Amino acid sequence: MTGRIRKKLIQAQLDGLPAQRNNVVLCPLCERLVPSCQQDAHHLVPKSHGGTHTVVLHRICHRQIHALFTETELARTYATVEALKQREEMARFIRWVQTKPDAFFEKSRKSQRLKSRR
Repeated sequence: MTGRIRKKLIQAQLDGLPAQRNNVVLCPLCERLVPSCQQDAHHLVPKSHGGTHTVVLHRICHRQIHALFTETELARTYATVEALKQREEMARFIRWVQTKPDAFFEKSRKSQRLKSRR
């Protein structure tokens, strides 16, 4: 297919897709609005451990999770947003990031605990 027939087919396929990226999304971790440029899908149970369900988080929140926890810890202990919020390091991070603008981003560093495991 070439030309306008192909364009119409592609447009019909795009129109059928859900417009989730354009909708306002609330980060379940920090409870701030997530701009479309900062949306990351997080597997609550890592894919390497058989997880399929994802939630949309701020990129900074997502990176902080992986900076603090191993995939095994995420699969065994922190497989829900509520469990993540209970950990003191995450609670401190959430309190800090809630004072930042919605589009705020900063590099995350691995925790000393994870660095020492290597």
